[in-house]
Amino acid sequence: MDLLLADRAAEPPTPLRVFPLAGPPGAALYLKDESRRPTGSLKHGPARDLFLDALRCGEIGPGTPLFEAASGNMAVAQAHFARLLGLSYTAVVPGKTGPDKRRRIEEQGGRCHPFDPPLAVYQKARFLAEASSGHYFDHLQRVGDAVDWSGPDSLGAGILSDLEKRGEPAPAWIVAGVGSGVTSAAIGRYLRMRGAGTRIAVVDPENSAYFPGWAADFPGYTTGMPSRIEGIGRPCVEPAFDASVVDLVIPVPDVASVAAMRHLRAITGLMAGPSSGSCLWGAFHVLDRMRREGERGAVVMVVGDGGETYRDTYYDDAWIEAKGWQLHGPLSDLERFTATGTWGVTPAG
Repeated sequence: MDLLLADRAAEPPTPLRVFPLAGPPGAALYLKDESRRPTGSLKHGPARDLFLDALRCGEIGPGTPLFEAASGNMAVAQAHFARLLGLSYTAVVPGKTGPDKRRRIEEQGGRCHPFDPPLAVYQKARFLAEASSGHYFDHLQRVGDAVDWSGPDSLGAGILSDLEKRGEPAPAWIVAGVGSGVTSAAIGRYLRMRGAGTRIAVVDPENSAYFPGWAADFPGYTTGMPSRIEGIGRPCVEPAFDASVVDLVIPVPDVASVAAMRHLRAITGLMAGPSSGSCLWGAFHVLDRMRREGERGAVVMVVGDGGETYRDTYYDDAWIEAKGWQLHGPLSDLERFTATGTWGVTPAG
């Protein structure tokens, strides 16, 4: 635990970048760049908190083998901390998981255990942990209770601190993606603890349960369909999602998410993942809403991860064409808003 806490204390804060906007007047857009975490995503902090929680509960000891059902950024971050502690780590991944995703986990010292069908990876990870007297993190179920949302190193604290250093008040809105739900919950709880007037907007891709579940006030809502925007969207509302601290859920078409991630790179040079494209699209909706309602203040959107992992997918024109996504329309909308502050896009749903 001392090693992990020292690691957290030594980690530099992630940057707050400015997104250049011509309008609307009285509003500014900032990018909280969590892709600068040591393992390249905002999952880095929650993964460390899962380790700390398991250590406090006595679930991890010397030589305990570790298991998780994950193939993305959470698995990469967990493999990193397992290596830091000298423990073995296995990520149970769907059989179709590509070599690049497996390589990222293996580069951090983990190993991948492919298994099908995809929805059975959770049971398989639990079985492997039990069979080896190991520990199964079960992050979708446990991360909400594990994350230290109230501390000075939390994401919410970091955003407010960044703006204070610029001599600015708390932002009017913070826009984040929602996968496990822990990011929006942690930020929202911290803001309410501080008494800040900041509102939380989360963006939700197609096939995901969060927007319909939130709109219907039904936390048990299920779509049974996978998200096509990596890093966010779930077929069911996960336990970590806290609807009570969310002020707005914005459904984002998948094609708009992909167009926005490319627009983000074109304007700022920042190569981010598709979830950040969803957040940029949502941030533009929020800024337009502020303009129409005469509200002033800053909007901060969370950049979830870097884009290098997606060179052969979301940044590849042939891959996009095979998906049938036509980016021209949403790209025109994004370019017009950046240049003039005129949006005119009605939110989906």
